[in-house]
Amino acid sequence: MRHNKKRGMKLGTDASHTKAMKKSLIKALLANDRIKTLDVRAKAIRPDVDKVITWAKKGDLASRRLAIAKVGDAQIVGEIFNKAAQGMWADRNGGYTRIMKLGPRKGDAAEVVIIELVTEPVKAKVAEVTKVAE
Repeated sequence: MRHNKKRGMKLGTDASHTKAMKKSLIKALLANDRIKTLDVRAKAIRPDVDKVITWAKKGDLASRRLAIAKVGDAQIVGEIFNKAAQGMWADRNGGYTRIMKLGPRKGDAAEVVIIELVTEPVKAKVAEVTKVAE
């Protein structure tokens, strides 16, 4: 039983404000490809952004409706689905976002980060060949 167990991070607010804040951050990230926010907020929206991009790669009507419900803006969802249809993330099986730390904020020392969408193609790992001394 899950008595008194909440799902996900609360982010210091009540559930409705957390939901609205995450939806707003997801919309801003997908519209601008890069945003500056706090570390915990970036880590909280990362799974949701990955889900939206996975739905965009799938490309069917049900996935589009789920993405519109998650993001809240049909125009932004249409742009993401078009990018996915053009093969932007075709070779990538996950890890569509990157978080880079900027350091502490001056007022309260909260960790500030940049979260961005990854657009580079995946590089295959090259097996290192070691020469055997003869």
